[in-house]
Amino acid sequence: MKCISGNFGGCDQERHQKDKVVKIMAFKKLSQFELFDNSFFDALDLGTIGKSEWKNFDSGEHMGTKVELVVIGDKNKYKTTNGEAVSNMYEKMMVKIAKDIDVPMNAHVRLVNPQASVYGQYRNQLSIVADDIEVIKK
Repeated sequence: MKCISGNFGGCDQERHQKDKVVKIMAFKKLSQFELFDNSFFDALDLGTIGKSEWKNFDSGEHMGTKVELVVIGDKNKYKTTNGEAVSNMYEKMMVKIAKDIDVPMNAHVRLVNPQASVYGQYRNQLSIVADDIEVIKK
């Protein structure tokens, strides 16, 4: 994996799989949310920046829609030490929806029933599936 600096919240890492480049977003302090309830997502203001088809990686079967979001506000209260300031503002995330949806770009949105799991060597990557995405403001 290689780390590409230049984004606002941390490093994006890339993983090469079968001639595809998969971007991995690195969130901070996710270990504080190992048991996810909606409180983590309720404290985030999210905006849409992309949409694509969600396909099963192995079979290529159509699974639904992937929506790329950016954190435009983070009101989570992270536990910190030594006065460290932590925010996941401007981090990107990919959310998988198990149906075809049409969501406008640059809209403020809310995730409906998100389920998330933390993974990765540093426990800073997030896999997210939601029932739907609700547009709050276009």
